[in-house]
Amino acid sequence: MSGLTYLAQDPTLQDFGRDPWWLVLIKIVGAFVFAVLATLLGVWFERRVVARMAQRPGLNQIGPFGLLQTLADGLKMAFKEDILPKAADKVVYFFAPTISVISAVTALSVVPFGPMVSIFGERTPLQVTDVSVAVLVLLACSSMGVYGIVLGGWASGSTYPLLGGLRSTAQMISYEVAMGLSIVAVFMTAGTMSTSGIVAAQGDGTRLNIAGVDLPAPGWYAILLLPSFVIFFISTVGETNRAPFDLPEAESELVAGFMTEYSSLKFALFMLSEYVAMVTMSAVTVTLFLGGWRAPYPITLWEGANSGWWPLLWFMGKVIALVFVFIWLRGTLPRLRYDQFMRLGWKVLLPINLVWILVLAGIRTLQKEDLGTTTKALIAAGTVLTVLLVSLLWPSRPQPPKRTLQEQVNRRPTGSFPLPPMDLQVPPSPRMKRAVAEREPANAVEGEPASVGAGTGSDEKEV
Repeated sequence: MSGLTYLAQDPTLQDFGRDPWWLVLIKIVGAFVFAVLATLLGVWFERRVVARMAQRPGLNQIGPFGLLQTLADGLKMAFKEDILPKAADKVVYFFAPTISVISAVTALSVVPFGPMVSIFGERTPLQVTDVSVAVLVLLACSSMGVYGIVLGGWASGSTYPLLGGLRSTAQMISYEVAMGLSIVAVFMTAGTMSTSGIVAAQGDGTRLNIAGVDLPAPGWYAILLLPSFVIFFISTVGETNRAPFDLPEAESELVAGFMTEYSSLKFALFMLSEYVAMVTMSAVTVTLFLGGWRAPYPITLWEGANSGWWPLLWFMGKVIALVFVFIWLRGTLPRLRYDQFMRLGWKVLLPINLVWILVLAGIRTLQKEDLGTTTKALIAAGTVLTVLLVSLLWPSRPQPPKRTLQEQVNRRPTGSFPLPPMDLQVPPSPRMKRAVAEREPANAVEGEPASVGAGTGSDEKEV
């Protein structure tokens, strides 16, 4: 970590691996308890927020403000009958939910919750562990989580779960690339892949010195690297299978997707993994782009804001704010069609990210080169002019003329599924036809069919 200098409260890689065994155990248990409590409170928080968006009370019966409702639901699911499909692969079917949960919880081990603190007299970082490639550990954990979904869908021995698992695989591949490129921008700017180092690089300007070059304070990377932040957050929503990207468990298409054949505690584990992944990815986003445990302005005007146990409060507040955004998206946006979802990942997010990485690499090179101010200004102006010319001269695809509804119906291939009546009127049932025929025998003229819709309203039509 030779490129960064730290303040006294900032942990470094040398501060890890020196804790006694009981302190390491406390940290591991604390991270696990945080994941479980975040799930219980996350479900309650989501149901309350969505209810408020829909102008209804939400949970308010069991416990104060309905806080014990999710605990009651968890106990109920644990004691439900556990059904095993006959065609299921028993071993894989049993272990698939645990893979997703373990992958989501493991990612919390390299997330910094705070600075150096004192626990029972021991000076230690408020983080389970950290390595020089901690960002790659986060990517690996997010990639491993999809294995539980894929194996759960395949091992169920059913069609809908298999389709849900395949969908999850496809979207993981597409959105993992965009997420990885967003993280590339982060450690290009921070000069390290250590999570504690990335948090340190988002602090005061006196602490950032990369490759012997003094650079001004970047602040939060959500501001400095805004395109990377937006693309990363969109990718995390797709990675965690949250609405509007919850295609692997689309109720309108796949019943419950990869979870269709699961029940009881295994179903609860899949739900646990989804909410733990949502909280974990929110914590990762806070670490990489929102300054980690550092206090936001104007709290930073207080000298003790970033020391002691106070940073844990700022970190939790940022995580809750991002979880709210997850819930906000679910309560606002409709589910995307699958081809739209894949097109967004491959044709929108990926090209924008690639261009942004090239621009960022050029900016970093100009910062390190000994060029005059006039030369840098000319290069920047030329780059902007080139982008404008390319955007203006880029050939646009002509839009086909919009066809009327009748033209669209006429273009349908022969033998396709039937269409409802064009006037959207429901045809009469056989019982209605018999009732009309019994009422109109005297009115029917010989050689002319009786009106089927007679007596049903003023708009009568013959069938």
